[in-house]
Amino acid sequence: MKIYNTLTRKKEEFVPIKEGEVKIYACGPTVYNYIHIGNSRPICVFDVLRRYFEYRGYKVTFVQNFTDIDDKIIRQAVQENSDYKTVSEKYIAEYKKDAGGLNVREATIHPRATENIDEIISIVSTLEKKGYAYKAGNGDVYFRTKRFKEYGKLSHQPLEDLQAGARISVGEVKEDPMDFAVWKAAKPDEPYWESPWSNGRPGWHIECSAMVRRYLGETIDIHCGGQDLIFPHHENEIAQSECCSGAPFSHYWMHNGFINVDHEKMSKSKGNFFTTRDVAEKYGYEAIRYLMLSFHYRNPINYSYDSIEQCISSLKRLYTCRDNIRFMMKAADPSDNLLKDGEEAVIEKYSECRRKFIEEMDDDLNTANAIAVIFDLVREINTALAAVPSYKLLEESEKIFTELTGVLGLVYNERLETGSTAKNEANTEEIEALVAARTQARKEKNWAEADRIRDELKAKNVILEDTPQGVKWKFAE
Repeated sequence: MKIYNTLTRKKEEFVPIKEGEVKIYACGPTVYNYIHIGNSRPICVFDVLRRYFEYRGYKVTFVQNFTDIDDKIIRQAVQENSDYKTVSEKYIAEYKKDAGGLNVREATIHPRATENIDEIISIVSTLEKKGYAYKAGNGDVYFRTKRFKEYGKLSHQPLEDLQAGARISVGEVKEDPMDFAVWKAAKPDEPYWESPWSNGRPGWHIECSAMVRRYLGETIDIHCGGQDLIFPHHENEIAQSECCSGAPFSHYWMHNGFINVDHEKMSKSKGNFFTTRDVAEKYGYEAIRYLMLSFHYRNPINYSYDSIEQCISSLKRLYTCRDNIRFMMKAADPSDNLLKDGEEAVIEKYSECRRKFIEEMDDDLNTANAIAVIFDLVREINTALAAVPSYKLLEESEKIFTELTGVLGLVYNERLETGSTAKNEANTEEIEALVAARTQARKEKNWAEADRIRDELKAKNVILEDTPQGVKWKFAE
């Protein structure tokens, strides 16, 4: 597998630190509000990265943090007349609801900043002893950026350019504008933890260094996150971690591109800001996940009404294929477990689709091209279904369809959920019972009862289709 490494600006063959294992750290959310659709992209993309490594047989340790103490959280607590713990717990729960809706698997470990204060203090103490950090007069502790000669190697910006943009904010007491806080003294009425320097809390960047070291070790395989984190967050993580340990922090760095809304940067002031929850209530979560994977992760995405509708249309084709396979399997004879003439060639085409899928995913996680391969597979399956296949071929069709869509985490509901259109009053069990009753009425030539049930189903927004294999049903658009 080749990965584009932000650190070297080129695709590199992935070589794990330990054969057969991958250690991945993904920067998680600051939990002060609902996540927006831009946040959805990295959690979907790097969920697929994890799934793909596991698909290829690797043991994956996937760590994604929650920043649960931060200026934004403190401000939100004041606005809600609450405290930072209540706010962070609330929005961690809301994040998990959205992540679950997007079919994002729980991380191996979801550490929190406040659970790692001792580790953070340990790293800051080491940096201070080595001369890389210093206590300012106000109780803050800063990292001496210029002491790290490789600063800027991730963002590929010369130190002079970075220095030109550096500023000292009100209340900061730095030796140099380039320096950044690794420990912040608490202001009045702010939450704090005791430390050798002051009662305070960690700086934003230091928490990730601490959690990587504690849960994954001094050097990891892959560190990932959004493009906006390259500088200063990830640049600062590298500086403080490598100065503390003397070892490389991460061998590979992966960053996803931005999301625009109607070709403009998403912004609350422009009125084009959408939370994941807002979009999901209208279009369903799976359409969001599909959108995130339908472009190469490093390319920008434009979110619009048309783009999300196209995703729903594509998902319908996938669900139709899966449902047709299941429907025909239900009607077929399981003892028909031998391939018919010509079906070996179909199996061969399925294998070719699998090979192409792996080839695309091995090329820097190219989910866009991998989805195209899945639609090639769908065409092959549809052709096979039209020929009334053996039960054995139906099994093989379901197996490879589930296998490839599962790597991308797609087609994960019983029926495609598209926001309000999924909120039907009748449940599936009730509909299945009515369809069975209508079938029985037709067998008994009770046409009046069969028609009555059809009308009842129609009132429940259900469309029936009579086929040689039995009755198929779906909700009307």
